[in-house]
Amino acid sequence: MPKLSGAARSLLDLRTYVHAFRLAHFSSYSHVRQARLLQLGEGVSMAPNVSFRNAERISNGAGSHIGEHSVIWAGNSTGRISIGEKCLFAPNVTLTASNYGIVQGDVAIMDQPKTEQDIVIGDGAWLGANVVVLAGVTIGEGAVIAAGAVVTKDVPAQAIAGGVPAKVINERPIARPTAVEPPPAELPKSVPA
Repeated sequence: MPKLSGAARSLLDLRTYVHAFRLAHFSSYSHVRQARLLQLGEGVSMAPNVSFRNAERISNGAGSHIGEHSVIWAGNSTGRISIGEKCLFAPNVTLTASNYGIVQGDVAIMDQPKTEQDIVIGDGAWLGANVVVLAGVTIGEGAVIAAGAVVTKDVPAQAIAGGVPAKVINERPIARPTAVEPPPAELPKSVPA
């Protein structure tokens, strides 16, 4: 009897279909059902694989975009996430409005009470790829967070922050007014001969 190819074995393996069901279920509970609970402004766009938790405590302002594989998790009871208007999130941005306790002792970290604090992202902020924003952080209007940064403290408006933990490294440049050019000189009108 000839040996089955890898593709044929996969198609005949029941575990392939069970896994596909699990992926569909995950997409449903982490995106589809949660997205219905979001407070969305007009014109918000987001990738179909963004993961939300406790979306009834998440608001997203008009014109904002959330990139692929981002994770936006509000707290289980009180921690809210407020995203301003025209915000831009690159792929793999993570916001979490709760943290586990880390006290030493007989209680495992996963069994310690969580601390929940709101996250506020100001209008026009840009969070680069793989940025992590922790509970209790406010990112000011127009701030830019460099790729890979872990934001543990507030970032002021119009600042550029980066690093682990993120620190302000610059301020966004101010647009210089363009010189107003004088209107073109009038060409002499031709005189009919």
